[in-house]
Amino acid sequence: MRSPMKQDQRTVVGRRGALAGATLVIGVLVLSGCTPESDPVPYAVPVELPPKSDAPDGGVANVDLADPQWITDVAEASGIPERALRSYAGAAIRKAELTPECGIGWTTIAAVGFAESDHGRHDGSKLGEDGVVSPPIFGVPLKGGETEEITDTDQGVIDGDPVHDRAVGPFQFIPQSWENWGTDASGDGVLDPQNLDDAAMAAANYLCRASDYDMRTEDGWLSGIRAYNSSPEYLRRVAAAANEYAEAAPSDKR
Repeated sequence: MRSPMKQDQRTVVGRRGALAGATLVIGVLVLSGCTPESDPVPYAVPVELPPKSDAPDGGVANVDLADPQWITDVAEASGIPERALRSYAGAAIRKAELTPECGIGWTTIAAVGFAESDHGRHDGSKLGEDGVVSPPIFGVPLKGGETEEITDTDQGVIDGDPVHDRAVGPFQFIPQSWENWGTDASGDGVLDPQNLDDAAMAAANYLCRASDYDMRTEDGWLSGIRAYNSSPEYLRRVAAAANEYAEAAPSDKR
């Protein structure tokens, strides 16, 4: 039986993206080959894990797990900001350690981060070296009409809105979803949906669960992404972005 989180996250889908459609057009503007009119890419092809850094295993935060040279090379080739790529690569490495049967690729995590907030840069926000986006990213109030209606579930603590819920942070979790899947991947002792390290790991956890723990197969990958957002346009954009990122990774070209 799947977690109730799946239904929670899909409520965001009804309004064509947690930022009222704004993030969904970013892929058209930035990535080549990602237009909604093109033939859909079926799913993100499996990729190798990023090579690990030489840092000792004990107590290493996600952001420091991947090899720094790999980060530099892939960031330059893919256009993903280095700080964001460190979050995505670290989440994939950590998830492989904790749940190896899932097989979620760093490219999928990165592609969702791209679709949801342009890697934390939506509407002028910037990603700090601490992984926190500033100013914070909030979606529109989910008050019905063009959106699903979700009345307040967190007293405004997570989303700043005591009347209706809003999607929050670079991965656009709604408050109930964050309560279910939020995690401290940065090691600062705080579960913060505005922190890309925390949000990327929470997204990886959720996608693995929604895919029945196998993101390496086409069916599993589609199940995971559709649980996050069921729009066919969103699916095509994430798949195309993930596969373009895979092409940019030197280790996946051998």
